[in-house]
Amino acid sequence: MAHLDADAFYVSIELRRHPELRGLPVVVSGSGPRAVVTTASYEARRFGVGSAMPASRARRLCPQAVFLPPDFPTYRAASAQVMEIVRAHVERVEVVGLDEAYLDLEGLFSPRAAMRRLIVEIRAATELTCSVGIGPNKLVAKVASDAEKPAGFLALTREQACVRFAEASPGLVPGIGPKTEARLAEMGLRTLAAVAAAPEQLLVERFGPNLGRELRRRASFEHDGVVGAARKVASESRERTFDRDVVDPAELRAALSRMAAELSASLTANGRSGRTIAIKIRLDDFTTVTRAHSVPDATCNAQLITAHALRLLEEYAPSRPVRLLGVRVAGLTAAEDDPGGEGSAQASEEQLALPV
Repeated sequence: MAHLDADAFYVSIELRRHPELRGLPVVVSGSGPRAVVTTASYEARRFGVGSAMPASRARRLCPQAVFLPPDFPTYRAASAQVMEIVRAHVERVEVVGLDEAYLDLEGLFSPRAAMRRLIVEIRAATELTCSVGIGPNKLVAKVASDAEKPAGFLALTREQACVRFAEASPGLVPGIGPKTEARLAEMGLRTLAAVAAAPEQLLVERFGPNLGRELRRRASFEHDGVVGAARKVASESRERTFDRDVVDPAELRAALSRMAAELSASLTANGRSGRTIAIKIRLDDFTTVTRAHSVPDATCNAQLITAHALRLLEEYAPSRPVRLLGVRVAGLTAAEDDPGGEGSAQASEEQLALPV
């Protein structure tokens, strides 16, 4: 199977509109004081700028960078164009984000040549470059596609991946996050080879039976997921980090009402509804709380979602300024299964997450 990943996707789309910026450090991010970097060009990444970094820090690291606001409608349109080309070449495709997908190469004559033709066609049609990783499973394919960006093309067996990335940090592998990586380091397991060679019982005692065994499998590049096995979307949410901490209850209610309306519109457009309505509140000291209420019948009605969300906010009555506020509808049901929608694609990214 293969993993295809568009290189610096959002920035690359911006450079189509602003070719005069090619070769310069470019950062796509919001403009508020708490904005974060959406993505950065490879020129900006050389200065240490990365996705999800506070935009203020990115400006300190690379003051000469050009900062552009994100344009998600344009990015979604470009993604649809890329995925249409992909599906014309490969029958079984699992989209896991606007800029990446897993491809089942079974049955293709000369899969490597087919993938090279695909990325050439994408480049000709969209001016976007893609990196491709090919491997026996999703894990190998994903890590291979990241290894030689941009415009990388790497095919590895599981055994080759184990050798090539033996001395890499465990965090290289999807599903091993910073906290788990830190706990492994405390045990003296600082490389993938060390984790793969660790006694299973040692990992089980430290992380529990499920996570312990899975860590060892991941470090050995073992994975059983199949292309297209996206998990059902369980919830959808909207949340906002305020540019400044909010104290005024009326301002909080207005923000929550707007988000509830946006969420309702999205649920309606995708034919989904849910029984659990919840809010999320993060205070200025980073205390985070959630409150939820279940209704008898699944709903996507804006008035109902808003009313329950506002009631939950009123009952909690934040005692400190609010940094972040959000609303969520969970327990989703749909009129029909939707394996190809954006929400499903987003959920399927969790396939490489470790069990907890």
